Amino acid sequence: MQVLHRCLLLLLLLSLAGSCREGQSGTTSEKATTTAADTLAPSYATGFTAITNTQGYTELIINEPWPGADRSFRYALVPDSLQTETYLAAIAGLRAEDESLKFDGIVGVPITSMVLTSTTHIPALEALGTADALVGFPGLDYISSTQTRERISKGLVTELGANEQLNTELVLQLQPEALIGFAVSEAPKSYELIENSGIPVLYNGDWNEATPLAKAEWIKFFGLLLDRQEEANAHFAAIEEEYLRVRSLARQAAGKPTVLSGALYRDVWYLPGGKSWAAQFVADAQGQYLWANTPQSGSLSLSLEVILEQGESAEFWIAPSQFTSYSEMLEANPHYDKIKAFQLRQVYGYADSRGPTGGLLYFELGPNRPDLILKDLVFHLHPGLLTDYEPVFFKPLKP
Repeated sequence: MQVLHRCLLLLLLLSLAGSCREGQSGTTSEKATTTAADTLAPSYATGFTAITNTQGYTELIINEPWPGADRSFRYALVPDSLQTETYLAAIAGLRAEDESLKFDGIVGVPITSMVLTSTTHIPALEALGTADALVGFPGLDYISSTQTRERISKGLVTELGANEQLNTELVLQLQPEALIGFAVSEAPKSYELIENSGIPVLYNGDWNEATPLAKAEWIKFFGLLLDRQEEANAHFAAIEEEYLRVRSLARQAAGKPTVLSGALYRDVWYLPGGKSWAAQFVADAQGQYLWANTPQSGSLSLSLEVILEQGESAEFWIAPSQFTSYSEMLEANPHYDKIKAFQLRQVYGYADSRGPTGGLLYFELGPNRPDLILKDLVFHLHPGLLTDYEPVFFKPLKP
């Protein structure tokens, strides 16, 4: 009986899709009851895939929205032309009997109004020409983008509180077509309330990717949601080409200068692990990151004594937390002066590139533009390799 039910639903989907799309046919996958017509398999990102089926919808699969997630999340993206009650009900019915394949949301595309929860999502919308889709965000002061700040000043983007305490009442009043969320360890409880109200919550796991190009490739996630796949592919291809060009250029450098990163917070020095996104940039810029051999993909927590023992001779110091001047650093801790890069005045930080309300451009735009981060590092580590270039994120500290 269950098999018959699935077959009837599949036939209904095919007939409904066929009324809008000519010439679509295919065989049914025994497990998923869908017929794959095209698959988007990212070149670098591991956190998502997408399968467009001959029934007309695209299945978006988020593989690991946060570290250690015990399941993937699946969404059916349904084009405007197929958004009828009968069709949507048929899609929901296809997966109702198999919990492992059940859709976590059925989403109409293109999405024209959405709530974002991370500043890293904003550059993707702007790059695709869909910045006006953003209607709400938690923590507007963190946003650096000039374009989006202009929309905020006009009252077109609603303040939704802090991400950890999302103002669900305001979200429900806004009635966005979707909320693009992220989670560090588990789904926030506020998301459940939003989903129960009928607003789909789609997880974006860009922050969980370990390499520069993998993070940037998540623009294709937004390309699917906004019906801007061609634009997303072209945008990423240009970034990839430039990143690889600069990486190749850096390999012409005569040597690999030693690099230190991070700074003290209270009594702990936090710095990137050897398998982290930040460490990959240093490696691709032909720098010798002094903790490159550590296995962590996140951060390391070390004492000042260990840092001085292993990193006192570092020639360059990249990203010393949010310090913007040498005097500020000395005031915080006079021991910073023992490090060679400090003495040589070869310390470069991102904290001087801020939006008008204090948001850091590096955290917002950086994951989307790894080519610019790499250029900054090559420019500083290997003077002369890049000409006519002005660093975007990493700039020399002030006196």
